[in-house]
Amino acid sequence: MKIGLMAAVTDAPDATLDDLINDAVKAEAEGFASLWMANIFGLDAISTLAMIGRETKTLQLGTAVTPTYPRHPTALAQQALTTAVACQNRFNLGIGLSHQVVIESMFGLSYDKPARHMREYLSVLMPLLAGETVQFSGTQYQVNQVKLTLPGQPRVPTLVAALGPLMLKIAGAMADGTITWMTGERTLDSHIIPHISASAEEAGRGAPRIVAGFPIVVTKAAEETRAAIDASLAIYGTLPSYRAMLDKEGLNGPGDLALVGDEGEVRNQLDRLRAIGVTDFTAAIAATNPEDGLRTREFLASEC
Repeated sequence: MKIGLMAAVTDAPDATLDDLINDAVKAEAEGFASLWMANIFGLDAISTLAMIGRETKTLQLGTAVTPTYPRHPTALAQQALTTAVACQNRFNLGIGLSHQVVIESMFGLSYDKPARHMREYLSVLMPLLAGETVQFSGTQYQVNQVKLTLPGQPRVPTLVAALGPLMLKIAGAMADGTITWMTGERTLDSHIIPHISASAEEAGRGAPRIVAGFPIVVTKAAEETRAAIDASLAIYGTLPSYRAMLDKEGLNGPGDLALVGDEGEVRNQLDRLRAIGVTDFTAAIAATNPEDGLRTREFLASEC
């Protein structure tokens, strides 16, 4: 299981572009396998990772995730391929539906039939990323003889944020894997991994990547840290898709899901994720003080 970092979600939410670039260079030197960035309401994640890619050499870079609805799949494919060139083929495209409250209430777009949306989106996106000419006529997208040509035709591994059975079936059949958040070990083991793996096998694809993101803190103040995570990440416990995963795990909130404890306790939790088939662990360091933040990062680097 490869270990990476989630950029500027919990430990440095006000990070500048220069901060992010410098931190990525540091992460590469520390031996981390990857750096992931969410596309929310700040810096554009793909553009930022393209710039980080110019300053790093080995670090895998990925979005976790970029919402599909606001960007036409041809535009996203072109941006992803360009970023892959900038990153010397180290870019991983994580995409997702986002949430109804964002897409409808904030952006004013329809969130009707989200699984159909993702199926059509991938029907255009994946062949474009592979350098193929796309002719597609669907309910939401109509694309006529479009092909993108870039020097060297980079490959862009594509991961779909999928939690429900239908989305996992689509991700397994059409993409390279999934990327999860607010989804615990038991749910990954009994629900996420079996569903997407069965779909990938049925479609004749290789074993899917399972990229699992968790809040994490190495600390001696576990109870206080979990309470702080519950407060800082409270919004995730209210979004229906994440709430369903927390309920499936039997947890009250994000603090219960987080990997928290001393080095031995957190190592045991990482070992269990490795054992069930998580291929990539994405650490969202959620320390409440600089000392625990440094301790957590040093521990994670030692596990790489």
